[in-house]
Amino acid sequence: MHGRCNLACRYCYLYEGPDHGWRTRPAAAPPGVLERTARRIGEHAAAHGLTDLSLVLHGGEPLLAGVDTLTRFTGLVRERVPDGCTVHATVQTNATLLTERRLAALARHSVRVGISLDGGLPEHNTLRTDHAGRPSWPAAARGARLIAEHHPEAYAGILTVVDPTTDPVELYESLLALRPPALDLLLPHGNWSAPPPHRQGPGTPYGDWLCAVFDRWWRAGRRETRVRLFEECFALLLGMPAATESLGLAPFDAVVVETDGSIEQVDSLKSCYEGAARTGLDVFRHPFDQALRHPGVAARQAGAASLAPVCRACPLLSVCGGGHYAHRYRAGHGFANPSVYCADLQRFIRHVAGRLAGAASAVPAGAATAAVSGGPVTRPAPAPSPAPAPAASAASEGDVP
Repeated sequence: MHGRCNLACRYCYLYEGPDHGWRTRPAAAPPGVLERTARRIGEHAAAHGLTDLSLVLHGGEPLLAGVDTLTRFTGLVRERVPDGCTVHATVQTNATLLTERRLAALARHSVRVGISLDGGLPEHNTLRTDHAGRPSWPAAARGARLIAEHHPEAYAGILTVVDPTTDPVELYESLLALRPPALDLLLPHGNWSAPPPHRQGPGTPYGDWLCAVFDRWWRAGRRETRVRLFEECFALLLGMPAATESLGLAPFDAVVVETDGSIEQVDSLKSCYEGAARTGLDVFRHPFDQALRHPGVAARQAGAASLAPVCRACPLLSVCGGGHYAHRYRAGHGFANPSVYCADLQRFIRHVAGRLAGAASAVPAGAATAAVSGGPVTRPAPAPSPAPAPAASAASEGDVP
């Protein structure tokens, strides 16, 4: 919706990373791009008989496009899809531009709001500053509290990028204070050629951090909030489907339309190298189905066949799925590598599997089986329902609950 941001977060892969395509595109999507995009979405929904689709309004900072533009475009998409197809619309924002009037308009048009924050305290957000270096926290916190207090029905949740230097329990509880219905905990985008912070040495700092938050969440005695990563790990361990880029073998199922109408793969790939997300397609000349034939997309539809041999031989394959696609990249070797977070993911998945095995052991003999080695665990109780939590990437506001 808008290709610029009112913040200048110092770790942002979109503006600070290797891909600079945003500089040559329009700042805001022109009306012609929005109209054509809505038409393409409608065509796609009709061609495939879709009953549901997810419309993610992102950027940059999408609220820079104006709430009227966001709601008008959402309405246009709903008009273009066939009867019986529900459009689940979400805007992912840094929350600094949220006001009562804007929130009321979004809620009235059934556009849910996801918020990107590094934590629930000012000291967690020191890297999220505006272009003059001023802290974003006061405005972001005001926006988060405004939606929690006045429009909870429109509150999609909070997306947070994991920082292993923070106290995991303190950070989790600080986010709970903002009353999100869901959390998405994302690993920072990095790869073998550009390792993420704190991942160069031995140990599993990110896995340890996730395990600590998981234990705090697990032992609460009630579900204080949905945590997408945890619940989808449960589902995969129990042999059920899950829909996340971070885990599992589910096929790639999203595209991005840029402000100039270009159809691209998800923008997390921009953390790898210049042009990694490009397809050469656009909404004026190509239907979305044509993106399915792009080699990069096809590779992500291939499941285990596209993974490195060491991943295909791993007992955690069906749960880990090789990790996030962008995190597998190595210059000169492409994406057929284990995740740069491989050790962290193993640490986390085995920890969750152990907790499930312990819970299953309390079930009468014969009612449950568990693989304490870290493989799949099954039991008769259903897995927690997948969270509609913040969807996708680590630093841009394009990541949505």
